[in-house]
Parts: sequence; C-alpha cells; structure tokens
Amino acid sequence: MLTADFDFILPTGLIAQTPVPVRDQSRLLVMDRTTGDLAHRGFLDLLEYLQSGDVLVLNDSRVIPARLRGRNLRSGGKFEILLLEENASNDWWAMLRPGKRAVPGTKIEILDRLGNPSPVLVLVLEANAEGHRRLQFSGTKNVLTDLAALGEVPLPPYISRAAPQSEDGDRYQTVYARADGSVAAPTAGLHFTPEFLEKVRGRGVRVCFVTLHVGPGTFAPVKAEGVADHVMHEERFEVGPETARLVNEAAEGARIFAVGTTTLRVLESVAQDNDGRIVAGTGRTRIFIYPPFQFRIVDALLTNFHLPRSTLLMLASAFAAPGGTRGRELVLGAYNEAVRLGYRFFSYGDAMLIIGL
Repeated sequence: MLTADFDFILPTGLIAQTPVPVRDQSRLLVMDRTTGDLAHRGFLDLLEYLQSGDVLVLNDSRVIPARLRGRNLRSGGKFEILLLEENASNDWWAMLRPGKRAVPGTKIEILDRLGNPSPVLVLVLEANAEGHRRLQFSGTKNVLTDLAALGEVPLPPYISRAAPQSEDGDRYQTVYARADGSVAAPTAGLHFTPEFLEKVRGRGVRVCFVTLHVGPGTFAPVKAEGVADHVMHEERFEVGPETARLVNEAAEGARIFAVGTTTLRVLESVAQDNDGRIVAGTGRTRIFIYPPFQFRIVDALLTNFHLPRSTLLMLASAFAAPGGTRGRELVLGAYNEAVRLGYRFFSYGDAMLIIGL
C-alpha cells in the first residue's frame, strides 16, 4: 500500500482556524462501517449511539504551553523552542528552529511573552539522530512550573496565526485534561463539555481514561513511498487499574468507544502485548495502525478529520474495515462528502464517528 493512496484534495478554507463558539455544537459525520452508509448529525447526537453498559475511554493528557522564544547569548540570534519530553527536572528534549544554529554548547536566554529577557537560561547539551536537542535549563527550580508565564500554546502549523489567541489556552485543551505532557491536543475530546459527559453517564455508560502524551509527530506526513516503510514516532502512555478493569469486564454486547486515535493506540497497543487484555501500567508505544489491521479492543472510534497522507488517516481507514483494505475507500469517500458539505477539518474542526450499526 502506497502513501499516495491516502491523499485527498482539501480546500484551505475548510481548515478550521478557530473553534466553534460552543464546544459541543460541532457537526458529527457518522459512518456505518458495516454498510459504508453516512449520516450527518450534530455532536450532541453521539448520545443516541451509546447504550447502557458501553465503555467510553478518553485521553486525559494535558497540553502544556510548550513553545518558547529565546535568544542566543553570544550572537543575539532568535530561536523558537518546542519542548517535547521531560527527562528529569530542567532536562528536556526539544525541537529548535533554526536547528543548525543550536549546536551543543549553545547558550540561550529565554524570553517572556512580551519578548523581554527572563532569568531562565538554556544550554544545548546534545543532538540526536532525529535532529532534536537535549536542553539543560537553569535560573528556575523547574521550568515546567514557569511555562504558564513563559510559554505559548503549541498550536499546529496549519492554524495560521501570528500568535495564539487568549481563547486557545482554554479551547485547545479538553475539559477533563489532567496529566501535563502533551504538545498537541487529543482533538477528538475537544468537543466534550462537563454537562455532556454527565448525560453520557446518565445513560449507564461507564466513562474512564487513559493517558497518552501527544507529540508533534502526530502532524507529520508520511514521507516514505510505501506505508510499511514509515517509522512511527514514540509516545508515552499510562493505563490505570480502573480503566483496565472496566474495559476487561465489559459485558457481552457492550462496546468500547475510543475517543480519539491516541486513546485507540493505547488500548490496541496494550492489547497486542497482553493477548487481547488491558493491563494497568505505563509504557511507550510506536504502534502504527494501517490497513489491514485486526482490532482486539475498540468497537467504535470518535475522531476528527485528519491530514492527507497522515498516520491518523491511515488508522481511521484501518478501523473502517478491520482486517481488510476497503476502509481506505470508505473513509476517503466520506471525506469527499465532508468536503462537499463544508465540514471543518483538523484540530478545531468537526467530528466523525466510525461504528458498526
């Protein structure tokens, strides 16, 4: 299967630049993966597809203000820093731009949001094979606690703004976010409100959480000509005992709803390693799901509309036809219909439910 098989034409005007005024007022395209039939609904109609006993699993990772601005202490040259993963307190892997100037030994002064010098300094320690830099922070007890004052919301590159808006700090975050660590939002969860989650629970649906810290690789297009040649990025996850129990104890006929591709990747990754069962614990996953793929846990997927040639589009295509390759045609056909009807795409866009009815 070729990467080009997952391309589609998207008018730039359909890339959502701002969220809808109210979280749960987005549109919902429902695909019956058994027949390929489509239904055009509103997000609140998701309630009609949930039944008592079903388990709804969400990713509770919290987006950190991971984008920093800095200045080379020697030359005065500017840097943009995107924090990726914390190794220890004040020890981080990061992406720097321009990367070629961030050689080991470079010292960088971090600027505040107004562009003024802060007490926080950075020393570039090393570079890895992916071009990421390991950074040592000083002038702060823990830079993670200072990000609220220094950092910016790391909006994805297809949201064309000079800088994040004040609403992004709230809207580029799920209402149930708990565990700091993501540099991109698990966007399928952005549609939920506390009130809607209470209605879900009121139907007898059991709501639980996993944590997967989303990295920037989620936006990266697949550059390999053949899909199987792509090397998947690695992400950290955690599954708690309550989630493992609820998923494993789901009664016959009950379904597991994964909210987002990140949630699905956690569940299926753990299931692949544990003979189809969910086991509590922490880990790292590079699971790459593309057609054909046999799913062991998830019965329904709530997701947003994804970028052409992306691993997320490939995952959705695999889920639309488990164990086969027909899902690519189904999903791309649904996307063409969504384009025709003016659905909003990507992080701040509308939602899609893939389910067997």
